[in-house]
Amino acid sequence: MTDLPIERLDVKGYDGLPIAVHVAGEGRDLVLIHGYFSNAYTNWIRYGHAAKLVAAGFRVIMPDLRGHGESGKPHDPAAYPPDALTDDGLALIEQMGLTDYDLGGYSLGARTTVRMLARGATPRRVILAGMGLRGLVQSLDNGGYYKNVLTNLGTFERGTSQWMTEAFLKTTKGDPVALLHILNTFVDTPEPVIAGIMQPTRIICGADDQDNGVAQELADLLPHGDFIEVPGNHMNAVTRKEMGQAMVDFLTA
Repeated sequence: MTDLPIERLDVKGYDGLPIAVHVAGEGRDLVLIHGYFSNAYTNWIRYGHAAKLVAAGFRVIMPDLRGHGESGKPHDPAAYPPDALTDDGLALIEQMGLTDYDLGGYSLGARTTVRMLARGATPRRVILAGMGLRGLVQSLDNGGYYKNVLTNLGTFERGTSQWMTEAFLKTTKGDPVALLHILNTFVDTPEPVIAGIMQPTRIICGADDQDNGVAQELADLLPHGDFIEVPGNHMNAVTRKEMGQAMVDFLTA
């Protein structure tokens, strides 16, 4: 499912940093934001989700977050202030002239989506995948885990969670220095702000994934939220065909 025609665009982050944007298809605009350690190709293109959405009539707009993928990866901590990813996302919306669009993301991408909503983004519909309530209100809850991985690469026993996280980092050719700084960009979103998100919102999460808290709690807090469970854990639910199908079903209903 990787032979999908992809156009590569470059937009400027809030501070001028080059942000790579991968665009596929024609139709209604859908911005999808990938997870931490990952990139647009790995989360959205590799396992066929983008192709499925394109076939359903969407133009899928998939940025690589700063510090990830083909976007700029500065090592200066000053390039990673709080909400930097949010500022980049809002800059993308503005520079691409998006006014009537849908917005979603997986894990860190879902958190960034919520931050964009909290800061004034106005999509018609929202997808929050791989995310529970805790991951939004306590955004650095897993920060110690990732800091440990990034500062102790090559020391983990084969088969452990840390070893598998490092292996994923290698497959995405992640930059450990940039990714460590990304942790500084995380900003909590209070429950009342989340409860004020009025868009129809679909929560999609793996049956064995509570890495970012309980997805049902998030769905319950949202005025127009619903929760769909798909197979898998936090690392592999995003690779399952059910993930893409749950997105299509929601966006085309």
